Amino acid sequence: MKKTIFLLPVAALAACSGGEQQPQRPNIIVILADDLGFGDVSAYGSTTISTPNIDRLAHEGVCFNNGYATSSTSTPSRYALMTGMYPWKNSEAKILPGDAPLIISPQQYTLPKMMQENGYYTGAIGKWHLGMGTGNVNWNERVTPGANEIGFDYSCLIAATNDRVPTVYVENGNVVGLEADDPIEVSYKENFEGEPTALTNPEMLKLEWSHGHNNSIVNGIPRIGFMKGGKNARWVDEDMADYFVGKVRNFIDEHKGSPFFLYYGLHQPHVPRTPNARFVGSTTMGARGDAIVEADWCVGEVLKTLEEAGILENTLVIFTSDNGPVLNDGYKDMAEELAGDHDPKGGLRGGKYSLFDAGTHIPLFAYWKGTIKPTVSNALFCQMDLPASLGKLTGGKVPEGLDSQDLLSVLLGKSEKGRENLVVEAQGKMALRAGDWVMIPPYKGPKRNRTKNELGNLSEYGLFNLTQEPAQQTNLAASEPEMLEKMKTQFFDLTKGYYKADVEEVELK
Repeated sequence: MKKTIFLLPVAALAACSGGEQQPQRPNIIVILADDLGFGDVSAYGSTTISTPNIDRLAHEGVCFNNGYATSSTSTPSRYALMTGMYPWKNSEAKILPGDAPLIISPQQYTLPKMMQENGYYTGAIGKWHLGMGTGNVNWNERVTPGANEIGFDYSCLIAATNDRVPTVYVENGNVVGLEADDPIEVSYKENFEGEPTALTNPEMLKLEWSHGHNNSIVNGIPRIGFMKGGKNARWVDEDMADYFVGKVRNFIDEHKGSPFFLYYGLHQPHVPRTPNARFVGSTTMGARGDAIVEADWCVGEVLKTLEEAGILENTLVIFTSDNGPVLNDGYKDMAEELAGDHDPKGGLRGGKYSLFDAGTHIPLFAYWKGTIKPTVSNALFCQMDLPASLGKLTGGKVPEGLDSQDLLSVLLGKSEKGRENLVVEAQGKMALRAGDWVMIPPYKGPKRNRTKNELGNLSEYGLFNLTQEPAQQTNLAASEPEMLEKMKTQFFDLTKGYYKADVEEVELK
């Protein structure tokens, strides 16, 4: 597959136009949950879980019924949000290990860079998973390039996911709490001599693994990858939510006097699900349900901080998720057994890793007290459209050639005219959403992976009408041949040069 990097030379930037008139310049906060499904928030009608703070954003802002990520996994959907480009145009935009190099070029257009150049103070706090450094990272010195080099004035992040090493916080490129006499070493190829793993020392585990997570043990939890050293720099999983909420509160308090842009990447409910003790037992669904309640608390703390700072009415808050849900994603935490009547997919089909709708059809809400009126929107809107839309709102310079579309009126609830189509992606395999319809080309591969989520690998073309049947159980390809041909023509035109009929399955490690 080709790798396309959209560069923004100075000349092109000078020629760009973000809007003819000077718009309002609110603070902007994008909150991105991790593996949160369409049915995981009560705003969409779930009666099995309560998420009052997230619901507030939905009920007092724009609640999108057709909000989408570009991808059913983390790294590519985040890439699209940051760059305004389809991730399948960059061959490196795939699930990354914790020591992967930065996959966004410092010369590339990015959403934070646009905000920064437009006078906003920019921050990235929480989960990253877009790579750091240039490869062979030395975690004992400043890691660069990273978030700071693509437009963030301040960053405090975890490099990848909370189930991958290194299990440390990285603030402005430097590992927090690192001691010179205990350097960090990281490998995704082989273990370090004498270091315990889940296979050699299962007695050290407080959380058992089900698949893929049998390497280094940190805080009694087996991880993906091997790590040595940095004992005092390692995070405490149960305290991660409090740690990042503290960083968010500080960021808002320190920059409330001038426009700021904040990307806040929640780690919940991604595995390992380790909610703080005060949230344990909040639901009947075990650690996954409790982690969602913890995430809702995080959102409430953001809103409370904005209110205390007196800037809630001058702040646009956008809440969404990087991809669809998954229950068993590598740990024996009883997520499947305790789910009960809770359907994280919200009646959709598939989930994380899937081409079916639940892989990319995610919660999406836009809240701006006093400016956005409570609205339920059926417009098709993608996270990838945030760069162009926020550029229009703030007067930022948005170059031509992005896949991002200016849908500001849709984001603010003033229009129902959203995208005409969207190419969604799952581990290199692609499908087309257009209007009420979804077309999935045939792909080889298993029907399900080890998570038990359906992958959308069909032996023949799939055509589904989501308005008539959100669950996608009836394939209309044979009965609607004209619509199928129309969708195929659109799809092959949009993906020309990138589509592959046979895509190698990615093993979940």
